[in-house]
Amino acid sequence: MARRVIQDKYFKRAKEDGYVARSAYKLKELQQRYELVPRGGRVLDLGCAPGSWMQVEAEITGTSGVIVGVDLKPVEVSLKCKHHTIKGDINELDTDLLKELAGGDFDTVLSDIAPNTSGHGDDLRSAHLCRAVLHIAEHTLRPGGRLGMKIFDGSEFQDVLKETRELFQQAKSYKPKATRDVSRETYIVARNFRGLRVRS
Repeated sequence: MARRVIQDKYFKRAKEDGYVARSAYKLKELQQRYELVPRGGRVLDLGCAPGSWMQVEAEITGTSGVIVGVDLKPVEVSLKCKHHTIKGDINELDTDLLKELAGGDFDTVLSDIAPNTSGHGDDLRSAHLCRAVLHIAEHTLRPGGRLGMKIFDGSEFQDVLKETRELFQQAKSYKPKATRDVSRETYIVARNFRGLRVRS
């Protein structure tokens, strides 16, 4: 069996452009199509390692933006805007602390997080992570805010998309060109957050 080619054109391009990972181009394409990140905005990046999305986010927000990144792994990137990185599990985050670090509710929540893949049940673990992202987004986004998150296509995909539509006026899926052809990953993008749901 032919060995998978890791160093594809996006890998090489990332090295040339100064990004820490090829995933930067996925966010660039999502931004170009859906304008997820506003200039001067507050961005929450869940599963931010190794930091390529934070690099792109900083380019978009400009120096007046604020980025808060969270990952299980420590992340150190040099950005030209105010930013914080937290080493932690997204299932155990203090949403009030996140907003305190940002100086208010977020304009955008982004997540390129993926489970440790085993080839069996990966889509279910991805859906679980997406539901954690939705929970955090519900408690940290401003009304009208935006969301972009990675999900593995599988049995729970349509349910997660439906749950996203309950929170946002618009939600759809999109697979950037920078995603490897063999990958099951796609992205759910959503706009116009409705606001925190009232639960009885």
